[in-house]
Amino acid sequence: MDQDVKTIRVGVMRTGVVLAAGFAVQSAAAQDAAVSLPGIVVSSVGLDWEEAFVLPASVSVVDLDEFGVPPGNLGGVTVGVPGLLARERQNQAQDTQLSIRGFGSRATFGVRGLRLYVDGIPATMPDGQGQIAHFPLFAGDRIEVLRGPFSALYGNSSGGVVHWFTSDGAASLRGRMQALAGSYGSRGYAASLSGGGSDFGYHAAISRSDSDGFREHSAARREVATFTLRKLLGEAGRLALHVNRFDSPFAQDPLGLTRAEAQASPRAATSVARAYATRKSVRQDQLGVVYDHAISPQSSLRAMAYAGHREIEQFLGVPRAAQNAPTSAGGVVDLDASYAGGDLRWSWHRGGAGQPFGLSAGVAFDTLRQQRRGFENFLGDTLGVRGALRRDERNTARNFDPYLQATWNMAERWSLLAGVRHSRVRYLSRDQYVTGLNPDDSGSADYTQTTPVAGLSFAPRADTRFYLSFGRGFETPTLNELGYRADGAAGLAFDLLPARSRHGELGFKWRAGAARVEAAVFRADTRDELAVARNLGGRSSFRNVGRARREGLELATSLPLGASWRWQLAYTRLAARFRDTFPICATAGCASPNQAVAAGTRIPGTVRDQFASRLDWYRGEWNAALQLVAVGDVKVNDSGSQRAPGYAISQLEFGRRWTSRAGAGLAFARIDNLFDRRYIGSVIVNEGNARYYEPGPDRTLSVGVRWDWGSGD
Repeated sequence: MDQDVKTIRVGVMRTGVVLAAGFAVQSAAAQDAAVSLPGIVVSSVGLDWEEAFVLPASVSVVDLDEFGVPPGNLGGVTVGVPGLLARERQNQAQDTQLSIRGFGSRATFGVRGLRLYVDGIPATMPDGQGQIAHFPLFAGDRIEVLRGPFSALYGNSSGGVVHWFTSDGAASLRGRMQALAGSYGSRGYAASLSGGGSDFGYHAAISRSDSDGFREHSAARREVATFTLRKLLGEAGRLALHVNRFDSPFAQDPLGLTRAEAQASPRAATSVARAYATRKSVRQDQLGVVYDHAISPQSSLRAMAYAGHREIEQFLGVPRAAQNAPTSAGGVVDLDASYAGGDLRWSWHRGGAGQPFGLSAGVAFDTLRQQRRGFENFLGDTLGVRGALRRDERNTARNFDPYLQATWNMAERWSLLAGVRHSRVRYLSRDQYVTGLNPDDSGSADYTQTTPVAGLSFAPRADTRFYLSFGRGFETPTLNELGYRADGAAGLAFDLLPARSRHGELGFKWRAGAARVEAAVFRADTRDELAVARNLGGRSSFRNVGRARREGLELATSLPLGASWRWQLAYTRLAARFRDTFPICATAGCASPNQAVAAGTRIPGTVRDQFASRLDWYRGEWNAALQLVAVGDVKVNDSGSQRAPGYAISQLEFGRRWTSRAGAGLAFARIDNLFDRRYIGSVIVNEGNARYYEPGPDRTLSVGVRWDWGSGD
């Protein structure tokens, strides 16, 4: 057994003793006195009248206002969510690596296998490819994370759901300004303004961050602007307008390192990255409208519509020699995408005494239109510039998904939640770059799947829930994966099947006042798992590789320890393995599979053990927090021949508040990687040149100030 895994398990055993004692004390107190049960109504299951605690599902709600020190990134705010792994790559040309219970772990860029939303608006496209770069951290209010079988209610690529919500408007004029600076030239500025009246509210926020980067050739800039307007329309209507703009004019890409390079010089960039000036620029504008109408005290109608436009230019590190193949797409990606969609849902709920019943029915539809062009990344002897055209195609992906959900409190202590969704996903590609040696890759593909899910909940007491849930899910190939056939022939990869999965979960929830404990065991069996088939002639193709299984357990707790202390823990044990033997291409340029992956091999990118503990202290104007994160080793390729070792790092935070007639201030400081450990923070799964490793930063310091002002309530 690896030493890092032993360390994690010892820590969990010690923690379990404290947890058991705390649970016993709180449980005894709960039997002798009335329990105040806080309710958090969640939107991520589509039942606006139900709170997270009573649902037969694993739902975590992260309140962003609870952090004494403003969080630095998405990984920092979700570290206490079991089952979710967010790995910051120290490379803003690529998104945070996000996976839930092993789904999404093999994504080499962006986020796939999960559904992402901001204020109800999808950040995942119909083909299952998503991105989180535009999530407005400064303007955030809360995050909801849904895991397990009920994720399937979101259709394609629903291995889990991450739903981000921005702040509402205030009843009176309020403002906030924030500035911070840190190691490696990181600096950021942000401001927000909110206000409103009796029938409307608004919230506007802008932020900008710059960094020279921990690694060489990793400087970046990001700008995010959001505007939310909520307006009451008469006595029954409510309209919400959401505007989001994301601009990353440049983000250098240092690329991955080999194991030897990462050990010798973790801050280095590859020579290819410097030679070809690998980089990425992104710009996105998005508009969404949500309208809620109360038809009666029991029924309501919700309509959502959105549209957006996204432009990407990315310079890759593909050597010019590799672009000599007539089928190569070059080394520059130029992507122009427009997307739109909507969701129409009717809900009915009968409350009161007896056996309340609720019903929700709707339809969701989304479309993506993109023009994808590829160019050589050289012009003559000059590298890192746009050269000759090598790819030009127009792609469309769309889905149409009717769905139905019902909840029934069928007895005093028993309740049932069930749902079904029928998804149809259609792809269409028109190849506009056809030569004598580059065949026409036009084509279309259709996928349909019905995904039922059901969960049963038992409440022996008001503060306790046991639940059991089952469901089915599916994951289609993305447009990128569908683009090229494994046999090298023209057209789309028509032989690719969607990965279909069966999910099961048994869970427990308990709460008393501000204390809570949640635990779950789960299993997801997948058939027709997708993996890389070969890399040849500048093209990557994919294949279905048979069965896979992801199973494990999750534990999360939050316990108040007196008036000034709060302790949180999250632990995940995950066994994610291929269940069938399948052939792969073990080297770049491989024309046919030349190595077998044995059944039982761990799925690359998945972590076996993941542990997080956070201790918060509040006393008057002062606050502090100590956080420990431990992550087990991770395999980096399908064969499992190489791995990134596990690690444990700590974080320390301090904050000091003060008030005056003009407003309230906060000064804060954070030390990441407190003990200056060397570690691999993220990996690039199946990287063709064995540059799998992206080192994490050494000890870093950031300091900042925030000022809040308002005209009073």
